[in-house]
Amino acid sequence: MCTMGSCRTGHNHAQFSDLAGVINFGADLADAHMPGTRAERIIRLERDILSKNGAFARANRDRLKAAGIFTLNLVSSPGSGKTSLLVRTIADLKHRFPISVIEGDQQTSNDAGRIRVAGTPAIQINTGWGCHLDAHMVGHALDHLPLNQGSLLFIENVGNLICPAAVDLGESHKVVVLSVTEGEDKPLKYPDMFAEADLMLLNKIDLLPYLDFDVRTCIQFALRVNPQIQIINVSARTGEGLPAFCHWIEWRASLMRRPAHASL
Repeated sequence: MCTMGSCRTGHNHAQFSDLAGVINFGADLADAHMPGTRAERIIRLERDILSKNGAFARANRDRLKAAGIFTLNLVSSPGSGKTSLLVRTIADLKHRFPISVIEGDQQTSNDAGRIRVAGTPAIQINTGWGCHLDAHMVGHALDHLPLNQGSLLFIENVGNLICPAAVDLGESHKVVVLSVTEGEDKPLKYPDMFAEADLMLLNKIDLLPYLDFDVRTCIQFALRVNPQIQIINVSARTGEGLPAFCHWIEWRASLMRRPAHASL
């Protein structure tokens, strides 16, 4: 997990603009670098940060579970098509569930704007120098979203296949999005992310006729890293595979809301 430099989370510098629907973190750059810090000290800091994040994540999870809210943390590299995929998914599900979205980026509120145009409440979190969302940031965003009983919450994380892997946000599941334009070896190059995810969406499959991308090899690599990961081939452009993804969401949401003593 990146603790120093560009991964600062800036917990004490959150600013929310109700008009713009944006939460800004990390505006103060004074402690962005720690030259000369010993490795042992950095490890202790990382452990401390993860421990504190874990406490915030548990609070988020308890809050969401109490409201019966099924939450997905969407992670990927930049340009994988997460937002386009999310817009299509919202269009397919918004008549069956209340939906809210938390958007994470270093800067701009472009993605939150696209989600709102789709008719869904969205909060944009700008992380500043931070390279991922953390549970404290998400907790702030929850205060500004309609947490309707039995709703869906999508968290679109900052485009990054490294740092978000280790950071629990209180979500029900991590979903990693990999596009066929990125190369089939990404699960091996960034194994932590694929090991932590419960579902991989292989996106932009409509482009396969124009690329040298081996779907079977990519799937084998993903399963080598995480034998339990489920995989759905999708296209945000054509809608292919979206019914299967929506079914996965509905089924998993129903399992989460089922009483613990109920038989499967």
